[in-house]
Amino acid sequence: MRYLRGIPTKSICFCIVLFFFFIFAGRTRAFAEDTVRINGSGTGLEMLKPLIEVYSKSHPGVTFDIQKPLGSSGAVKAVVEGALDIAVSSKPLRPDEAARGAKVSTFGKTPLAVITNKSVSKKNITVRELEAIYSGAMRKWKNNENIRVVLRPQGDIDTAILRGLSPGMDRAVSEAHKRYGMITATTDPESNDMVARTNGSIGTAGLAGILAGKIPVNILSLNGVMPTTAAVAGGRYPLSKDLNFVTTERLPEAAAKFLDFVYSERARGVVERIGVLVSYGSKAYR
Repeated sequence: MRYLRGIPTKSICFCIVLFFFFIFAGRTRAFAEDTVRINGSGTGLEMLKPLIEVYSKSHPGVTFDIQKPLGSSGAVKAVVEGALDIAVSSKPLRPDEAARGAKVSTFGKTPLAVITNKSVSKKNITVRELEAIYSGAMRKWKNNENIRVVLRPQGDIDTAILRGLSPGMDRAVSEAHKRYGMITATTDPESNDMVARTNGSIGTAGLAGILAGKIPVNILSLNGVMPTTAAVAGGRYPLSKDLNFVTTERLPEAAAKFLDFVYSERARGVVERIGVLVSYGSKAYR
């Protein structure tokens, strides 16, 4: 066996390998600890994009892992299972989710806007017209173009909000889901994209997602009232969707620090410019 100053060469090689192993492992842990895993509703993820952009400028070592939107329910499930750090959700927390350790932090809401493809010249729509369109009683625009309704799944929060507009709208949405050949988009981005590229189409969308994503669609007033945060706050606009954050007690430090920023006055100014009405006194869960 070869020796170097009384130390076996194999021992020296082993120590060197061990040293670099711990260096690599430490860097891997550091990378994992500085990665924030977020998912949720498409509107919520669009809202987070400008916040992440601002935050990353002062925290260049933090990375964000954001995949295709899972939706509120899917993201909350991933959080309680430890696959995500943060879920941005538009749905109330279910008792079984809370029982598994999910904690919700109220953040705000955004108007649920009625939107159309750019080919539609209409600027305002009434509740009665919406009822007629979704029920199938009204199938053409004034220029004789076919109306294409872009639906959301039966269990989607946007569908529930739209149903709550009026008893007639509740019945009309049910009728729309029964009709053959209707367009149904699963996620917020899919729905927005479908309206943007389908002539004569109409649907709904969170205002924050439209403004943050710069989606080329028409935003209609409803009964003469535009979907603004001021109109929602004043009770003049009836449709809005919640944007809250769901975490667990296992929240990593990097994710907790990001949420602290999200609930800061600086972040409030950013999201208010893209159509989010921040709840007064809202605070991140710790």
